[in-house]
Amino acid sequence: MQEFERIKVLFVAGFGPIVRDRVAGGKLYGETLNISFKKEQGGYLHTEALKGVRTFALWPLDQAAQSCFGKDSWPDNTPVPQAWLEFDVEDVEGATAELESRGYRLLIKNKKEPWGQTVTRFLSPEGILVGITITPSMRDS
Repeated sequence: MQEFERIKVLFVAGFGPIVRDRVAGGKLYGETLNISFKKEQGGYLHTEALKGVRTFALWPLDQAAQSCFGKDSWPDNTPVPQAWLEFDVEDVEGATAELESRGYRLLIKNKKEPWGQTVTRFLSPEGILVGITITPSMRDS
């Protein structure tokens, strides 16, 4: 486990591509690679059954834009991410403060999602949409 001043990563909460073409993404991952997904409203496909990450999901770009910017389109002045990666941390507020103090441009800070997750999001230098999260449903009780 890598530990920084105020950031203590506990596990990879999720990973997956940001999909522009939902049909093509579903065919590759669902049909070709034979991954069984649960389908949520809006075409969000996810599974918690693959070993190695808690969640692997095909996150539609319009839903990522909604989460980060409150609208269905990604802003032209912000690079479009190719993938998403979430790290569940011990203290999301402390991790957020640490990221800000190191100069990262945060797209959202400590946002409470409807499913109970608290998340801060930013783009990595590689163009990955990174989330620093607390996801209660993934924590051991």
